Amino acid sequence: MSNKDAFFDEMRAASGARAPYADYDAWFGQQDVARLAQKSREAEQFFRRTGITFNVYGQADAEERLIPFDLVPRILSNAEWSTLSRGVEQRVRAINAFLHDIYNRQEILRAGIVPTELIARNDAFLPQMMDFTPPGGVYTHIVGTDIVRTGDDEFFVLEDNARTPSGVSYMLENRETMLQMFPELFSQIKVQRVSDYPKNLRASLEASAPTNCEGRPFVVVLTPGIHNSAYFEHSFLADQMGVELVEGHDLRVVDGHIAVRTTRGYRRVDVIYRRVDDAFLDPLTFNPQSMLGVPGIMDVYRAGNITIANAPGTGVADDKAIYSYMPQIVEFYTGERAILKNVETHRCSDPDSLKYVLDNLAELVVKEVHGSGGYGMLVGPAASKDEIARFREKLKARPGNYIAQPTLSLSTVPIFTEQGLAPRHVDLRPFALASPHEISIVPGGLTRVALTEGSLVVNSSQGGGTKDTWVLER
Repeated sequence: MSNKDAFFDEMRAASGARAPYADYDAWFGQQDVARLAQKSREAEQFFRRTGITFNVYGQADAEERLIPFDLVPRILSNAEWSTLSRGVEQRVRAINAFLHDIYNRQEILRAGIVPTELIARNDAFLPQMMDFTPPGGVYTHIVGTDIVRTGDDEFFVLEDNARTPSGVSYMLENRETMLQMFPELFSQIKVQRVSDYPKNLRASLEASAPTNCEGRPFVVVLTPGIHNSAYFEHSFLADQMGVELVEGHDLRVVDGHIAVRTTRGYRRVDVIYRRVDDAFLDPLTFNPQSMLGVPGIMDVYRAGNITIANAPGTGVADDKAIYSYMPQIVEFYTGERAILKNVETHRCSDPDSLKYVLDNLAELVVKEVHGSGGYGMLVGPAASKDEIARFREKLKARPGNYIAQPTLSLSTVPIFTEQGLAPRHVDLRPFALASPHEISIVPGGLTRVALTEGSLVVNSSQGGGTKDTWVLER
């Protein structure tokens, strides 16, 4: 892993700039480094004024942080994007079919393709969703698929975010920032738009409304409140869609429907884009101590009188042990081979796999089955002997809580430094919108970048930054 030549450089090949970067490379070569450095500082000031910040869980008293923005875009050709978008669409179709099956006939379990115990013992599986189909048959209305690249035509899915995927606000603001800083670039290089995402999100949510909806569906965004780490995004998306941002205490059950409090009384709600976790959604059904949800909302939901996006219980599809079966899940429900490959995954609940992982901890990445945000994981090649020893004991104590994967040679894209361009590892989170009629994928997504040289951890909570993602028109 120490050999830098082993990493695929997305911008440069041995003969010069790769084709997607050719026009950008020519433009960059004509720029004054001092001007670019000033533009970088201006971008930081813009993000700070706009309030694009996040909190780190477990550090409630800490100052809100900016996610660092790098002004060198990540550029994908139209052909590369075509492969990625087809693969993501196929995966989202399979995930929705899997969720419908798991909560109804469970044919994939009877076929022996996915072990029953992975569902029965899964904390994200909700028995309250059994024998129920959401309005329009859609479970995951918004999906963020984390993808890494290791070569020219080598893309792997790291994980599927099927609960409440975040980061789309940064995708939109990154593009807006680049348009303001370098308008001449976008006249020279034809890049597909991402600005239609809020309009498309609202249209997709409205298309998923209950069949008994009267007139244009009334959509709201449900947030846990200002102390949530992604509150900026909740507020941003509500504003961009032109819908109400609400908290649990703004909603109540009225005549078998969910209604929102307004200055003219309560108004019926048809679709809730919720950013509240399952456990806190309904204190009468789940956590009775929750002050974030709506008492009785699950009864209204099961009666077919409200759409909740994403559906409760979708977390079972982005469990990292279930992830290891995704190629089989895709083939079972679509009849097709998976377009996007999985990373080889060792399930530590299996004794033979556990022995292999324990013997090779220094070379593997080990993740919690339900973990996210880069927390609770071990990157073996970057860990100290003490860290590996402590993680070894965690694995022995709760092997079923972990999976392990090889350390991939993630591709690099340059970041701008005042000393010039420097390669850093990246991943990509495209966002898919699913409605009863179609699956649409915004052309681009959120590119996260590990700003520390050699680091493979791109999460903002672990010091990563973001880039604008360009998909060329042709």
